[in-house]
Amino acid sequence: METGAPDRPAELWLADWRRRIAELYAEVRRLATDDPPAAHAHWRAERERLFRHHPQSPVPPAQRGTFRARHFRYQPALRFEAKLESGGPPGLGSPGGRPIELPHSGPEVLAFRQVGEVTLPFADRPRRLVVFWMEAYAGGLFLPFRDATNGRQTYGAGRYLLDGAKGADLGGDPERGTLVLDFNFAFQPSCAFDPRWACPLAPPENGLDVPIRAGERLA
Repeated sequence: METGAPDRPAELWLADWRRRIAELYAEVRRLATDDPPAAHAHWRAERERLFRHHPQSPVPPAQRGTFRARHFRYQPALRFEAKLESGGPPGLGSPGGRPIELPHSGPEVLAFRQVGEVTLPFADRPRRLVVFWMEAYAGGLFLPFRDATNGRQTYGAGRYLLDGAKGADLGGDPERGTLVLDFNFAFQPSCAFDPRWACPLAPPENGLDVPIRAGERLA
């Protein structure tokens, strides 16, 4: 079990947290090649362990000992490999345009660029989401979204599908221009557990008009 030694710099624990998340998603991508539900079970178990025991857990320290992650049942129909299409509306944040600021839960401002859009073939009709690139840190793909479960079963400001700056990446095929987008791996931003964390949030254009009952839930 990891414990937070007071004489260790917080930056070392943060680096360790990011390293473990990156390793977890590497294992998820490997397992999901043959067995996505097994990859999902591994992801759930390892994230709960990290949330309970790691010093950089987003869960407040007093709540970590009894923390239990909650998830919707695995939904195979909500796993997609979608083609990333460049373009979309011109202007701020579009490919080649000036960076934009996404909604944010705190005072910090982070810049993003629009990379493109994906079309997801939901059972009733297709829906589109915008994919962003985070300009801060070392960069990374970022895909936040909102849906009709927000504020009731999931965090009110939405969840994430991808957060490449922290290693949360389900894979894809750059030759075919695709990304793996599996809503069963949708997760709450850190600010859903403790307001001391500041998180970029989903913009209005990434709001889905249906409930996505897959991935992490709060209730």
